[in-house]
Amino acid sequence: MKRHANLYFALILMGAVWGAVFPITKIAVSTGHQAYGIIVWQSVIGIVLSGGITLLRGKRLPWAREAWWLFFGIAFFGSLAPNYFSYTATAHLPAGIISIVIGLVPLFAMPISLVLGFEKPSVIRAFGALCGAAAIFLIVGPSASLPDPTKIGYLFLALFAPLLYGFEGNFVTWYGTRGLDAVQILFGASVVGLIISVPMALGFGQMISPFQAWQPEEWAILIAALLNWGAYVGFVWLISKAGPVFASQVAYLITGWGVVWSMLFLGERYSIWVWMAFALMILGVILVQPRETAKG
Repeated sequence: MKRHANLYFALILMGAVWGAVFPITKIAVSTGHQAYGIIVWQSVIGIVLSGGITLLRGKRLPWAREAWWLFFGIAFFGSLAPNYFSYTATAHLPAGIISIVIGLVPLFAMPISLVLGFEKPSVIRAFGALCGAAAIFLIVGPSASLPDPTKIGYLFLALFAPLLYGFEGNFVTWYGTRGLDAVQILFGASVVGLIISVPMALGFGQMISPFQAWQPEEWAILIAALLNWGAYVGFVWLISKAGPVFASQVAYLITGWGVVWSMLFLGERYSIWVWMAFALMILGVILVQPRETAKG
């Protein structure tokens, strides 16, 4: 029972920290900074923090091919691809809407787990997935749900982020952690992320130089990256301890906190349709809960 309580406490803490990333990131992307440039900063910070902790603990990155496939999977499914879609959409949509979309991670993780045999079919969970679909319909359908209805395309773009996070959790469960802890994994994933994101940022003209007078948007990138790093280490750890579906439940806490922080930090307000979508999404995630709260 105590172990389960600790897992739920980790969920709540991760949700509060991770939820703050969306309104803070909104500050950065609203001034013109783009996805690959932000990902470069995130990767550098991940290398410095994760690498420093790894070395201080007397550990290092393994050079085995199997470990680097793990790093690549984490980097691709958990950072490079979802962050590109999320940051691009955040520049055009309210941060609270992005928070609600990210809350759909468990509803994407569940069918993937079914296909891979990690979970068994359930009518209740299927209904939960329908609730998630209905939530998106409420955001897309009514003309009063989005501040600018012409931005609907960016909403669908944002949906790729929770889909990829759903793949990530199941990838870790399928592939395993290869005996590495969460900090080592994030260290390796940050190295892979930097190797890939630097040429992308340079090629698309999105590189953000740290050698300039820092404005609020640069500080926002740094703070968001630090918060994201801390929450992400916890997320990878939680997957290894409780499985992908349980860990993905952090998404609805991220959503709740993200909406609250967006209202407090950015003064965002939402229509009744968005609030109804939020309620449906929460219901859907609750219904998709795993049979057990932790693995033995």
